[in-house]
Amino acid sequence: MATFNLFNYLEPPNAAYEFERILSAEQWQKKQRWISEYLREYQPDIIGFQEVFSPDALKELVASQGYKYFAVVDQPKIIDDFIYQRPVVAIASRFPIVEVIAVEPNIELAQTLGLTSNFSFNRKVLRATINIPHLGNCDCYVVHFKSKRSMIELDEKNNNWSPEQTIIESLKAQIAGSWGSTVQRGSEATLLMMEMIKRREETNQPMVLMGDFNNTLADGVLSHLLTNTLRFVSTIDRDAYLAKYCLNDAWDLFQAVLSHEDTEVNEVKAARTPTHYFGAGSSVLDYILLSCEFDANYHDSLYEVSAHETYDRHLINPIFERDGESTDHGIVLVTLTLRS
Repeated sequence: MATFNLFNYLEPPNAAYEFERILSAEQWQKKQRWISEYLREYQPDIIGFQEVFSPDALKELVASQGYKYFAVVDQPKIIDDFIYQRPVVAIASRFPIVEVIAVEPNIELAQTLGLTSNFSFNRKVLRATINIPHLGNCDCYVVHFKSKRSMIELDEKNNNWSPEQTIIESLKAQIAGSWGSTVQRGSEATLLMMEMIKRREETNQPMVLMGDFNNTLADGVLSHLLTNTLRFVSTIDRDAYLAKYCLNDAWDLFQAVLSHEDTEVNEVKAARTPTHYFGAGSSVLDYILLSCEFDANYHDSLYEVSAHETYDRHLINPIFERDGESTDHGIVLVTLTLRS
């Protein structure tokens, strides 16, 4: 399984966000080729995509690579006939997709949390139920949570501010707008988790959550996606219900598998590769989270995480001829192996 942020996947002559951001035919073919080469080399069976502006083109591309099943649950916004905004998520699979829906937040719960009655996910969340060999139907969720970009855009043209006042207003907009984005992102994760628990209760089907979280899981804003405590219940009940209804970071499950192997090998593999670089900093923003059916330490699990890779050659050692139209994220790939 892979999660793959495509970075403005938009077929020309359309523009991404602004009039000038149009790929030439040559650039588009270069981007298409780069994606195809990754798929041919690494062969993921299920892929969650983000930043899709041209779903029809992506469907055609993945079909040429052997992905018979493809789904989206939304369309990007188009303004001025050819300027595209609000890209969508998508999923491709070699295994049958038996159901696809857009997950809707519980508005009553959203209002209880102090949110508005028209709260919605910044980008629609896709849930695809996929029939996976030996496992049966599995609910795969693809997300692209709200970015850290400020929700408040300052209009500096239509005012009479002094240069100093403009800077002060920009600071205020940045602080308030960034917090607004944080509230949106954390609320999206919380309300999605509620729907995942509800679905699990109804179907008992395994769960996968993959995508660009635009945040590290270690941050308190999203840490509840990996809830591992439950107060006021017995230890036996706590462990059983947490195992059934909560998620595990595939990286942690991989490290647990490695812990049973040679210590020296474990030390070599223990460092986690960032998936995004900004300035001099780096962070992990792209994740695959799994339910207990993929946890080797869970007594009834069928699969274990046998590999966890982040493809980042285009980020740390780019070659223009090869990587000039790639993506600004690393691609996370998790290999799941049947337990013996």
